[in-house]
Order: sequence, then C-alpha cells, then structure tokens
Amino acid sequence: MKTIFVVDDNPVNLFAAKEVLSDQYKVITLSSASIMFEFLNNFLPDLILLDILMPEMDGFGALRRLRADKRYAKIPVIFLTSKNDAETEVLGFEMGVVDFISKPFSGPVLLNRIKSHLHIESIIHKRTEKLLRLQNGITSVLANMVEHRDKLTGNHIERTAAYLKILLDTMYEKKIYYNDLRDWDVDIMISAARLHDLGKIAVSDMILNKREKLTEDEFNTIKTHTSEGEKIIEGIIRETGDEDFLDSAKLFAGYHHERWDGLGYPRGLKGMDIPLQGRVMAIADVYDALVSDRPYKKAFTHEEAVEIIRDGRGTQFDPVIVDIFVEINELFQMVAISR
Repeated sequence: MKTIFVVDDNPVNLFAAKEVLSDQYKVITLSSASIMFEFLNNFLPDLILLDILMPEMDGFGALRRLRADKRYAKIPVIFLTSKNDAETEVLGFEMGVVDFISKPFSGPVLLNRIKSHLHIESIIHKRTEKLLRLQNGITSVLANMVEHRDKLTGNHIERTAAYLKILLDTMYEKKIYYNDLRDWDVDIMISAARLHDLGKIAVSDMILNKREKLTEDEFNTIKTHTSEGEKIIEGIIRETGDEDFLDSAKLFAGYHHERWDGLGYPRGLKGMDIPLQGRVMAIADVYDALVSDRPYKKAFTHEEAVEIIRDGRGTQFDPVIVDIFVEINELFQMVAISR
C-alpha cells in the first residue's frame, strides 16, 4: 500500500483527507513542515499533500528544502491551498510542485488527482529503471572491453567504483562539497566512473601490457588515455544526445590524472579548477594502483598506501578529500581484501 503524507496546520483538513484516502492508502497526517522533516529522516512517502499557508515554515519553504535534498527531491508534492491566483501557481510549478488542489477540497477530486499522479510516477519510475539497466549494461560492456585489453590491472574498474561509492557517500553524509553533491545521483556517478579508463582502448596492446617499466615516450602515450577517453565519450554524446550521464563520464575520464598542485595531465589544472569528478576519482584510482601488484612493482600494504596518499595532501590530492579518505580508510581496505 502506498503512503501519503498530509501536511496541514488545520486538524479539520487533516481529518478530512484521512477520511477520503485511508481506504486506499496509508495516510500519515502531520501538523507542520518541521514534523514532516522529522518523519522523512526515517520514512519516505510516495506522495506529499502540502499546505501552503502554515506558520514557522510555509509550503514554499518546505518545497524548497525538499527539492534541495536528493533524498527527497523526487517525491511528488501536491499543494493544498485556498490561494488560486496565477502567480502562486506559476511559482509552485517552477519550484517543482506537480499539482494544486483547492481547499476546501472535494473528496472525489482529491482521490482522482492522487491516483493520476501516482500512476504517472509509477510509469516514469519503470521507464527510468529500464533506461538505467540499459545504461549500466552498455557501461559494463565498455568497461569490460578496457579490462580485457589491459591485462595488468585485474578488476581495477569494479574496485575503484566501490572505493568511489564509499567516498561519495561519506562526503554527502558530512556535507563535504555539498553544493555539488546534493545534485548528484550517486548510482549514476558510480556507473559513469566505470568509464574513467575508456581511452585505453586507443593505446596499443604492446604498451598497455608491457611488463617492464615504460620508456618516457611510452608513458607519454599512456597519458593520452585521458584525452582519448574524452573524445570517445564526446562521440557517443553526439550520437545519442545523452548529456547528463555521459558528461560526468567525460569528466571522470578526462580529469582523474590532474593534480591539486597543477602538475598533472592532460591540462595541468590546479586546485578547485579540477572538476570534483576528477578530484575524487584520483584518490580511488591511486589507492587501487598502490595496493595492487604490477609486473614492475610489488603491492604496497594498505598502511603504506594510506601514508602515501596522506603525504600527497595539498600537492597531488584535494586536501579536504584526503582528510575524508584517511578517516574512512579501513573501508577501502575491506574492499581491497574482498576483491
């Protein structure tokens, strides 16, 4: 049974809504927006009926806060209102409300509007899931092509994806770079990050799988995998028009070897000029390289890898992200051991 929050400071309206809806939905009535957010910390409804005129926090303030938090941003909201002017409606729709229902409301109208919106949301959800499965399938095929050619890195893509999820989840929880992260769908970002080494497809097998130390020219060739990855993804964008997911994939591919001090490649960007995708991927990528065996080097221990990354704080890596990594480094170790 789907759940609906009804948020209104008038107990008569709360009672009336529950009477109409409770036969078909689980209805939770809440007398203020602040109480609603307390409930949202532990429970997400399928739809929210939200009064506009409430003390402390009005409907617009509550909607603004809902849309600013990725945990709640996709919950459909219907405004309950006695204000029927065009300006209110325009502002509400611009902020993301899905409908308005006038008070005092008609029971059949309320029920039919909710049925309609939940049906639409269900269709959208199913189509989104289908697109995500297709997107993840294509991403996996491309990532596996890279790993099949690069025989020296062994499951590097899946490990770095796991490290990245740990890092991003912790950053979001602690509100680190929150203005960027609150707009990210972490699952989509992890999927996009799997394409960070896609440009290695353009590097010859002889260089990619060389078991001795690379010459300077060979290393310069390897370095082109960043810009080559961008070019490949740009080509896919031109063909498909899918910009959101692939734009992030392009940033992961093109910027994960930039350095905080500006000595990285391919652009030599410095500090905050490096997109956040590149800054987080750099730590996941380097950690995995350090704790993995290569023909030309033995794996460092986890403790040694943590110390190397700590030493790179403010030179190779974003110092804020290094501090988070150091705080949760045991979680990285668990992934490294398990995979």
